[in-house]
Amino acid sequence: MSAVEEMNPAVVAPDLPPSMLGFKLPEKRAYEVAGMTSVKVQELFSDIPEPIYNWGQPLEGVTQATHDALAGVDLSRIKPNDTVNVLCSEHGFAMMGGQAYAEVLRSVHAIIVERTGCKKIRLGFACGLTKVEALEIAPQHGLEKVYEKIFPIGPYDKGVAIETPIGTLYGIGSVYKAKHIIHVHYDDPREVHFHRANGRGLKSFAMSYARFETRGVFHNNFPTGSAMLVPRMIYESEFVQSKFVAGVMLTTSPAGVTGVDADNDMIALDKRVAAQQILHYGKLIRLFGKIEDCVAVLDLHRWAMYGHAGGVTSCNLFFGPDDHYDLDHLEDASNNTDALVSNPALKAVVVNYMWKMAYAVQGVPAISTQPSVTRLFKARGVQKPFYEAENLEKGIELGCEVGGTDKVIIFDGTYGAINCSPSMAEFLRAQAPLVEKEVDEVLLEKWLSQRGLPMPKQAGEMPS
Repeated sequence: MSAVEEMNPAVVAPDLPPSMLGFKLPEKRAYEVAGMTSVKVQELFSDIPEPIYNWGQPLEGVTQATHDALAGVDLSRIKPNDTVNVLCSEHGFAMMGGQAYAEVLRSVHAIIVERTGCKKIRLGFACGLTKVEALEIAPQHGLEKVYEKIFPIGPYDKGVAIETPIGTLYGIGSVYKAKHIIHVHYDDPREVHFHRANGRGLKSFAMSYARFETRGVFHNNFPTGSAMLVPRMIYESEFVQSKFVAGVMLTTSPAGVTGVDADNDMIALDKRVAAQQILHYGKLIRLFGKIEDCVAVLDLHRWAMYGHAGGVTSCNLFFGPDDHYDLDHLEDASNNTDALVSNPALKAVVVNYMWKMAYAVQGVPAISTQPSVTRLFKARGVQKPFYEAENLEKGIELGCEVGGTDKVIIFDGTYGAINCSPSMAEFLRAQAPLVEKEVDEVLLEKWLSQRGLPMPKQAGEMPS
C-alpha cells in the first residue's frame, strides 16, 4: 500500500457562522484542498480520553454531564424570588462550533429552575471586543428563548468597587446586580503562555467581569505571572463571595468534550481544571513545540489566536516552542518581543477566514486568500510582508514558497484530529513517541508538582 493510500482523509471542520466581525465567508475551507490529510490525536497519544461529544454529534451526553456535575453542588442559597446572573464568555462558543457550551448554559438554567423554583435568571454575556458578539451569538444558539434576559458585558461598562487585600478593584456593575452569580466557563488551553495553568478557571473574574482599570492591570502585567493574583483576589473578596453560588466548567481533551465539572468552591474546581489540562493537553502542546518549520492556515471560527487544531489553540503554536507549563521558566522569548507571533518555526500564515484581527499575526509573513481579507490587511498596514493570492490553493502554495517548507497545519476548529499536509502528518507521527517518553518520564511529574498536584496513581486517573 502506498503512502498516499495510507493517509487519513481530512476531517470536516465546524461550520463558520456569519458575523459582522468576520470577513466574507470563504467559498472553500482549507480541509477541502486537494492533498490535505489528517492525524487523529489518539493515534498520536493513546491516553487522550474518549469524548462524550464532538462537533455534529448529539448533545444528550453534555446535558447529562451537566446534571450529574451539579447534582453534588449546593444551590440552596437561591430562593424562588431571588435573581440569578449566569455568566458566560464568548470564547466558549468557539469550541466545536459552540453547541456544547450553549447546551451547558441551557442545562444550568433548567437545573436552577427545577431545584430552586427561581425563574429570574439572566445571562451575562462577556464580549472580547464589542457587544456585537453577544447580539450575534446568543440567537445562533437560541439562548434568548431560555433566559429571562441576556445582557452583554464589556470592560467599559459602569463599574462597582470591590475591596480586596491588595486594594480596591473594579468589577462590572451589571454582573453583580443580581443576588447570586454562577460562573460557567470552559477549559481549552488558550493562552497557556500567559496563565501557565495557574488560575485558568478564575481568569474571567478579571478578564470578563472586571472594569477596564482592573482588567488592564491584569492584561498588561500577566506575562510576569504575578497578575494571576488579581482574579483570585476578586473572587475571594467578601463582596463576590456574598453573591457566588457555583462554578461550572465544560471539560475537554484534544478529542472533544469529556464532561462537565462543578463546585461551590472555585479554587478546588480550578485545581482540577489545571490537572486535567496538563494531563490531557500536555503531550500535544509539547509536540507542537517540536515543530521546526511550518505554515499555518487560519480557517477559524473566530479570533486568530484561538482557533483549534486537534483541540489545541493556535496561540500555543504562535508562542512556542517554550514549555509554558514549566514554572521554572517564568520569563521566556514569548514575553520579550514586540511581535505578537514569536515562534521562529512559524514561517508564514495563510488567512482564509478569521475575525478582523489583522494585528494578531504581526511578526510573520501573511498571505490573504480572498479580497475581503486583503482589504483589511492593506487598510491596517500592520503586516509586512503581506501577499495576496487569487484563491485558497494559491495561497497555501505561496505560503509554502515564502516559508520554504511544505509542512502545513490548519487551524479550523477541529477536535479529534489535526488537518494538515502529508509532510506535517509524517513529522507529527515520528515525533510523538519521543514527546510521550519525555512527558511521561520527566515533565508530567514536574508540571504537576510545581502546582502542588499529585501524580495520578494509574493511567487515566485525575489528581485529587
